Amino acid sequence: QVQLVESGGGLVQAGGSLRLSCAASRIFFSITAMVWYRQAPGKQRELVATITSGGTTNYVDSVKGRFTISRDNAKNTVYLQMNSLKSEDTAVYYCNTSPPKNDYWGRGTQVTVSS
Repeated sequence: QVQLVESGGGLVQAGGSLRLSCAASRIFFSITAMVWYRQAPGKQRELVATITSGGTTNYVDSVKGRFTISRDNAKNTVYLQMNSLKSEDTAVYYCNTSPPKNDYWGRGTQVTVSS
């Protein structure tokens, strides 16, 4: 069974940084596009950043210039470096494949940004 395990969240002040990790198992990680999503309280889950198997990246406008998605195929891990965090970045962050598969959703990692 595929497992995606997110980690690295926490409480940080506005303007601070966090680095999220997503460790994948039992998928052909190196040929799989990966995505970071987030879900804030009372809101729908939204796509934050995508990285293809070849390393091409895309971001939602609200995080461009502040977040960086990367991957380490040797470790089957995708990362999300988040800088200049804002209170509106507060959410539970999840990773999944692109397109996402319902069976792959993990527990996510909570990011809370205090203003």
